[in-house]
Amino acid sequence: MQNKIFFITLGLSFSFAAMAQRDTTQSITITSSYKPVLRYASKINFSGSPLQSDTEKNVAPYNIPAQNLFYAYRPISLKPLALQMDTNLYLGNRNYVKAGFGSYSTPFADVGFSLGDGKQYLLNLTGNYIGSKGKDIEQQDYSKMNLTAAGSYFLTNQELYGSLSFTKNDYNLYGYDHSLYHYDKNDIAQKFQDVTIKAGVKNKTEGPYGINYDPNIELSFFSNIDHVRERNLKINLPVQKYFNETFSAKLEVNADLSSYTTRGIIPNNYTYDNNAISFSPSIQFTKPFLHLNAGVTPVFAKGKSTILPNIFGEINVQDNAFIIQGGLVGNYIKNTYQYLSSINPYLLNANTPHNTIETEVYGGIKTSAGKHLVFNAKLGLVTYKDLALFINDTAFDNKGFLVSNEKSVNNLRIHGSITYLQQDKFSMNAALTLNGYTGLKSNARAWGTIPMEFKGDARWWPIKKLMLKGDFYMFGLTKYLEKGNIPKEEEGGSDLSFGAEYKINKQFSAWLDANNVFNDKYQRWHGYPVYGFNVMAGILIRF
Repeated sequence: MQNKIFFITLGLSFSFAAMAQRDTTQSITITSSYKPVLRYASKINFSGSPLQSDTEKNVAPYNIPAQNLFYAYRPISLKPLALQMDTNLYLGNRNYVKAGFGSYSTPFADVGFSLGDGKQYLLNLTGNYIGSKGKDIEQQDYSKMNLTAAGSYFLTNQELYGSLSFTKNDYNLYGYDHSLYHYDKNDIAQKFQDVTIKAGVKNKTEGPYGINYDPNIELSFFSNIDHVRERNLKINLPVQKYFNETFSAKLEVNADLSSYTTRGIIPNNYTYDNNAISFSPSIQFTKPFLHLNAGVTPVFAKGKSTILPNIFGEINVQDNAFIIQGGLVGNYIKNTYQYLSSINPYLLNANTPHNTIETEVYGGIKTSAGKHLVFNAKLGLVTYKDLALFINDTAFDNKGFLVSNEKSVNNLRIHGSITYLQQDKFSMNAALTLNGYTGLKSNARAWGTIPMEFKGDARWWPIKKLMLKGDFYMFGLTKYLEKGNIPKEEEGGSDLSFGAEYKINKQFSAWLDANNVFNDKYQRWHGYPVYGFNVMAGILIRF
C-alpha cells in the first residue's frame, strides 16, 4: 500500500514539472470581488431622562388692590343680553322718577330722563325739588329747586358738550327775636336764583402731538331778588402735553370776571367789579413709585399780582400699600356773593370786594389694612389772607349775617378718614377734621368757623332687594357775636339719619328716610335752629 502511494505522488510531481516547463511565459490574473462601501452613520438618539419631582411651591406675588372705589355707590352686575336688532347702543332703563312726602309738610321729587344712543349724542334732563314748613318758629320755611339739561355731541375725535341749569332756593331770615320784632314774609325773604350756561369741547383721543385739550366757558346770572344781582363769566383753557410715559406738561389759563350790583339799598346802592386772571404752568413726573407735580400759579387781580405755589407729590411704598403725601399748594378764592351765600344762606348783602388767598403746606399718609380697610391721615398748616368771616348783624335786629374781612390768620388742620368696603354688600366711610385758628389780627374770634367736624355714612345690603343706610354728622361749638360786641359760643350739634330702600321689581322701589333721630335742634348759624325729628317716604320708578 505504501508503494502505491509513493508511485502516485511521484507521478504527479513529474506531471507538474512538465507542465511548468511547457508554459513558462503565461501570466496569472487575479480578480477580487471586494468593493469598498461607506457605512451609514448611526443616528444619535437622545433619550430624555425623567425629571426629578419638585416638592417646593413657587408662588408668584399677586396683590389684590384694596377695593375702595365704590364708596357709597353700589356697582351693578353685568348680565349677558340677547343681541339687539339695532345699530344703536343699548343703554337700558335710563329714566326714573322718585317722589315722596314727609313731616313738616315736605314734598319731595327727583326726576331724570336721558335721550340719545351714546354714539352720536346724549342728552340728560334732571330736576329735583324739596320744601318744608317749620312748626316751632314762625317763617321757618325753605324750598330748593334745580333743573338741568346737559348733553354731549360726539365727533370722530372731539366731544362737544354743554349744559343749561336753573336753580331757585328760597329761605327766610327768621333768626330775629320774635317777641320784639314782627315782619311780613316779603320783608325777610331770601330768594336766590341762578341761571348758568356752560359749553366746551375736548378731545376724545390723543392727538398726533400727544396734546389733550378741554377749553370751556361758563356764564351765570345770580341774584337775590330785589336785592342783589351778580354776573360771573369764567373762561378755562387747559392744555396738557405728554412727552412719554414719565414726563408731561400742563398749562391752564383762567379768566374769572364778576360784576356785583345792589338794588333798593338805603341810602346808596353799591356796584363793583371783581376780576381775576391766572396762569398755571406745571410739569408732572410719573413713575410706579412716584408722582410729582411742580408748578406755580401767577394771579392778576385788582391791579396786584400774586404768585401761588403748586407743588405736590406722592411716594408709593410696598406696591401702593403705603403712600406718603406732601405738598405746598396755593388757592385764590373769589368771594363772590354766589359763593358766600352757598356757605351761609342767611347772608345779607355782601358788599366786600376782598378775595381770599390760601396757602397750605401739608404732609400725610394713605395706607390699606387688608383687603377692605383704607386709612388716610393729613396734617397741614394753612395761611389765609383776607379770609371772609360771618358775624351777626348786631347793629340792628340780629337776623342776618355780614362779612367781616380778616387780614391774616393761620389754621392748623388735621384730617383723617377711613373707608371700609365688603364687596357690594357693605360700605362705610368716616372722616374727622380739626381746625385750630390762631394769629387773628382784625377779629377777636374766627366767627362762624367750625373747629371740629365729623361725617360718617354706611350702606348695607342684607339681601339683594333691600338696602339699609345710615348717615351721621357732628360738629363742635362755633363762635358768634352778640349785641354789644360780646363774644359768645354756640354749642355744637349732632344729626343721625336712617333710611331704607326695597326693590319691589325691576321698575318699582319703595324708600323711607328718618332724619335727625336724636331730635337735636342744633344751630349751625346762631339764631337758626334746624328741624327736629322728621320722616319721609315715597316710591322710585325706573323705566
